[in-house]
Amino acid sequence: MTPSGQRTAFITGLAGQDGVYLGRYLTGLGYRVVGTVTSKAHARESLSVYLPDADIYEIDVRNHAAIGVLLDRERPDEIYNLASWSSVGRSWSAPEQVTAVNGLAVLGLLEQVKHLRDTEGYDPRICQASSSEMFGLVTELPQTEGSPHHPRSPYAVSKSFAHHTAVNYRESYGMFVAAAILFNHESPLRPDSFVTRKITAGAAAIALGKQETLTLGRLDVRRDWGAAPDYVVAMHATLQHDEPDTFNVATGTSHSLDDFLHASFAAAGVADYRERILTDPGLLRPADVPETRGDASKARELLGWTPTRTFDQIVESMVAADLTRLTSGVRYDVAYL
Repeated sequence: MTPSGQRTAFITGLAGQDGVYLGRYLTGLGYRVVGTVTSKAHARESLSVYLPDADIYEIDVRNHAAIGVLLDRERPDEIYNLASWSSVGRSWSAPEQVTAVNGLAVLGLLEQVKHLRDTEGYDPRICQASSSEMFGLVTELPQTEGSPHHPRSPYAVSKSFAHHTAVNYRESYGMFVAAAILFNHESPLRPDSFVTRKITAGAAAIALGKQETLTLGRLDVRRDWGAAPDYVVAMHATLQHDEPDTFNVATGTSHSLDDFLHASFAAAGVADYRERILTDPGLLRPADVPETRGDASKARELLGWTPTRTFDQIVESMVAADLTRLTSGVRYDVAYL
């Protein structure tokens, strides 16, 4: 805590979708926000718009020593580990990098905190952003916090490793390490490398006459889609709870990717869109997860958290932002949030 009594939050992956929403939420609560980004220019450009008052460090989360130096200097009260190679589809192309960023970096972060705790008494609260993709080939619907893991991608394997590592440090060393198992969540800030944003941007472009067709892979997979602004509230709540624990963050309802496609074109005002959708077998994944649907009753009962936005509202907000981006040419704007 700063001398003035202001709480400090440290967010890895600050320029990502969740980092921006969490940073803005915590700033609104009076926190000082410190975060890491890569050296990419667009990260700083976006944060200059969305989080102009944040203190930003260009650090690769795989550099454990640098993370340790930063933690020792800043001594944040709360740590949110959001940095991640987050594209499931692209994770097959770089499994070693995915494992290093999503898995080993988490181990390194926890080791750095443990060292500072053991040597200097620094004892922050930590939230690990876990993923519903860990459940993979599910044996039960909905998934609870205790559902078995059967990961089906390099991304999912790495997140499962990180999740179990976080729980292990909580149970072995008594560290305050909470895990928020985030089911799929979207917003207008979702990168266009994700199929959901590819769909909303494609629907907007077709509606404006800037694009003729949209090429996709499987449309029958089902996901529990929530809103990123809601989910960062849940992450913060995990660190306000008396004891560290694991919580599902989900809506409890799943939709197919075809439902997402239909909602996107409806929001864009395009009725007859089916003939514009092309299928490319090359976009199919080596293995996929048919459905995820989460039981968030524990978060509701212990944290008082519930989602506030519906599936249609989420899709409509994404399409609206993409329509504005395409007509204005403005990439970053707080109006999109």
